[in-house]
Amino acid sequence: MKNHQWLLARTPLEGWPVEGDFQWAETEAPEPGEGQVLTRTIYLSLDPYQWGRRRNGTEQPGDVCHGRTVSQVIKSRSDDFTEGDFLFNTNGWQTHGLTGRDISIFNYMRPRKLDPALAPISTAIGVMGMLGLTAYSGLVVQCQPRPGETVVVSAASGGVGQIAGQLAKIHGCRVVGIAGKQEKCDFVKNVLGFDDCVSHLSESLAEDLAAACPDGVDIYFENVGGKVFEAVLPIFNKQARITLCGMISQYGNRPGVDARQLWQETGQPSFDRLQMQVHGLFVGNFVEEHETTFLQRMAGWIESGQVKYKEDLWQGLEKAPEAFAAMLAGGNFGKTLVAVGEDPTVDAELAKKRAGTNVL
Repeated sequence: MKNHQWLLARTPLEGWPVEGDFQWAETEAPEPGEGQVLTRTIYLSLDPYQWGRRRNGTEQPGDVCHGRTVSQVIKSRSDDFTEGDFLFNTNGWQTHGLTGRDISIFNYMRPRKLDPALAPISTAIGVMGMLGLTAYSGLVVQCQPRPGETVVVSAASGGVGQIAGQLAKIHGCRVVGIAGKQEKCDFVKNVLGFDDCVSHLSESLAEDLAAACPDGVDIYFENVGGKVFEAVLPIFNKQARITLCGMISQYGNRPGVDARQLWQETGQPSFDRLQMQVHGLFVGNFVEEHETTFLQRMAGWIESGQVKYKEDLWQGLEKAPEAFAAMLAGGNFGKTLVAVGEDPTVDAELAKKRAGTNVL
């Protein structure tokens, strides 16, 4: 059985992904050892943090590119999983991978069995997975939104942003998104139900944002940094809260530039003057205490229609580098994932619908 893979070809030093950063490889699929299972990848998650791993040396040239996945067990030597089970796991950018207790992965990426009857299995790397938990932890747990407050979410049409904003609406807040093209802004307002959305492409971003937030900003969910953060700074209210999830605009900085330190230095005068709370967000810190509650609450919100989600679905593992580069450049519309193999839980009509990108 052949295993197709994308390997890291070199350590990128500056900028954004280019063709030479990745190398296509073909090997034999590995055999599971005692306590392990061999799985075939169905969906691969593409996320901005993966670029940081490649640039900072966490991944080395020759390594299979890291990525969370939804997979199906095809061979089992484990008491935990049987053949046919669907799993959330971490196969990375390859068609087959091993999962087991001795496979070295971060604890918060531990494999778990999925029930297709509860939610589409692709949501395990989206709204019902670490992406959703990230939005929940940053918005609900860290910032504790109160009815009537104004919440601003950057990258509002992206995977995390769209969920964070909807959670703020559930908690009775006025929610303003920041997105790119008009199509994305319209989606954020008309489909996701944000109260307003402004474009970071506008030359009058700061003025547009101030007009959309006449009572100032009480909570800011930071995904972007740079000029977007600078536009929010003048309109923070006293004792406002920030959750610092990411700064995708800075991920292409040259080596040695500490984007978070620069962000902190830019905002510190306002943080001090307004007695603001700034929370760094690492989702792994919230799994043990909040994962079960999050999954129960999110399942209910999805079933009731209070939370909607959009997937930017690419077809075929060979498309992973192109999809990854597009996402980092802001070309995604929703949660970016790659359909690597057949999803037997999706009926033929739905599979046909999902054959394109940007599926809601």
